[in-house]
Amino acid sequence: MFDGLKDKLSGFREDVEESTEVEEEAPPEAEANAESGAVVEDDAATADAAAAETAETAEVEETAAADPDETGSDDEPSTFQRAKAFATGRIIIEEEDLEEPLWNLEMALLESDVEMSVAEQILDSVRESMLGESRKQVETTGELVESALHDALVDVIAVGQFDFEGRIAEAEKPVTIVFTGVNGVGKTTSIAKLSEWLADRGYSSVLANGDTYRAGANEQIREHADRLGRDLISHDQGGDPAAVIYDGVEYAEANDVDVVLGDTAGRLHTSDDLMAQLEKIDRVVDPDMTLFVDEAVAGQDAVNRAKEFDDAAAIDGAILTKADADSSGGAAISVAYVTGKPILFLGTGQGYDDITLFDPEELVESLLDEE
Repeated sequence: MFDGLKDKLSGFREDVEESTEVEEEAPPEAEANAESGAVVEDDAATADAAAAETAETAEVEETAAADPDETGSDDEPSTFQRAKAFATGRIIIEEEDLEEPLWNLEMALLESDVEMSVAEQILDSVRESMLGESRKQVETTGELVESALHDALVDVIAVGQFDFEGRIAEAEKPVTIVFTGVNGVGKTTSIAKLSEWLADRGYSSVLANGDTYRAGANEQIREHADRLGRDLISHDQGGDPAAVIYDGVEYAEANDVDVVLGDTAGRLHTSDDLMAQLEKIDRVVDPDMTLFVDEAVAGQDAVNRAKEFDDAAAIDGAILTKADADSSGGAAISVAYVTGKPILFLGTGQGYDDITLFDPEELVESLLDEE
């Protein structure tokens, strides 16, 4: 999952390591010893090295004290800072070290369908984390790059994240969840999957078919309900979606059912009549959550639609289907940051068990895992 994006992030790590690579030269004394075949005792060599390092550090500190202009600014390392770092066996990462790698990272993110403002936020965060940071010359920058990427990615992916199961547990029953999105993205199947996910955690649910617009919608959701052994509330085609979901709530209250899962017709945010239906559902039913469903493979289109639906109908979170088929990862990276509302679940296959609670930290770790 998201293998293409993972490869691109790995490429950024390699770019930075190459750009900050320092060619170490052997000290003249070491070369002379090597040529003459002399052997230096480890303890003596260590002591001499420590004394040399102390002397060099003292020298650059005296230079800085004599020349206050060498102190530099907050954004740019001073000559003294660079000299001190070098004298103590370290280097400082500067803007020129990151310029090309960051450009390559930006192109890689955009090619992976990451939304522009999200890519810019990631770049700014990585730049801020790494500029002026020092590392030992004998170490790679891999850990520093990974830490900067980790923090930048988590910051954008985890926006608005909340404990979905905790909210279900604490809410007054029945909990009503309404699903919305465009046609053909797996909305009805996601409802069935979530019903099974809830059942695995001890919560009962009833399905309510508020998609009274589409021919065959009742048959589709009834097939899922029958397979799962769930009750289904439905009306004839052309009925009032708000009335169907309201009936689902009343059924749940009368039968001690924990959660009502309400389907709605697929729509575009520009479909005035269908958007008015959502507004009526909000007024009549007052759902506890409205979840937006789209395909992860839709990439930038999914990000744009999530924003448009949130602007039109105030979603509480998103489910991305077909995540297992998505190499780019742009939607998973971008949706939460763009809408301010979290991704809650990923659909990862065709079975009813193929739905995964979204964990930003876990996703970022998998993207940065080199194995």
